Amino acid sequence: MKSGDEVRILLELHYQGSDFHGWQIQPNVRTVQGEIEAVIERITGSRRSVVGSGRTDSGVHATGQVASLAVPSSWSARRLRRSLNALLPSDVWVSRAREVSWDFHPRFDAVEREYRYLVGTSMVSRSPFHRPYCWALGEPIELDRLCASAAPLPGQHSFRRFAKAGQEHRGETCTVFDATWAPWNDLGYSFSIRANRYLHHMVRYLVGTMVDVARDRRGLDEIVALLEDPDTEVVTSPPAPPEGLYLERVVYPSAASTPSATRPDR
Repeated sequence: MKSGDEVRILLELHYQGSDFHGWQIQPNVRTVQGEIEAVIERITGSRRSVVGSGRTDSGVHATGQVASLAVPSSWSARRLRRSLNALLPSDVWVSRAREVSWDFHPRFDAVEREYRYLVGTSMVSRSPFHRPYCWALGEPIELDRLCASAAPLPGQHSFRRFAKAGQEHRGETCTVFDATWAPWNDLGYSFSIRANRYLHHMVRYLVGTMVDVARDRRGLDEIVALLEDPDTEVVTSPPAPPEGLYLERVVYPSAASTPSATRPDR
């Protein structure tokens, strides 16, 4: 309803993905969208759709998922955030809420998404305090080879060979703005990637393949072959496990999330 009776609210979300079957609501399983919509129905008295910026898979975490929904205009962003955080389970948290324009769409308006992947090379990464949040490899690998394997990724490429499935209506081409490896404290390494879009399991296939390069199980030239020739007979390594992956940030043009009115955030 595009009237004074309702407002659209943007939510920025953190969630620990271990006990979720991904973001998207599904019957008979626990999902992030399902948990949020259940609380929204409880506090507003009606079922309301919560639309996310993307569908994280089972076991994947988020520290910067973006979603939006319409609520009665009696609800300010601040009040909604406070009520959600009081009732949501402990593995979901609303870090920020604000009113946005009615034509804002968290998925279609996004121009960039950033993911991070953690690989634990120290034996300590297998501790129960780290294992649910990283790929607990528990063996040393060479940072130089990780960095070299990421060097060909920036730019526009077909990532069909680094995907479980494509999106036929949108094609297989993605533009990567940045892809870098760095030390992760003394536990291992962190991979960060920024791109305009991603194919299904793309980051996990990239990480699995790059780690195999760093373990000297395959050559750097295979990364290039997979990017430059989608019909190559070279195949990727198995995808890295989901628990190391985090959706960190979603970027929008400044006008896309402009508030529709200057209501007080009470």
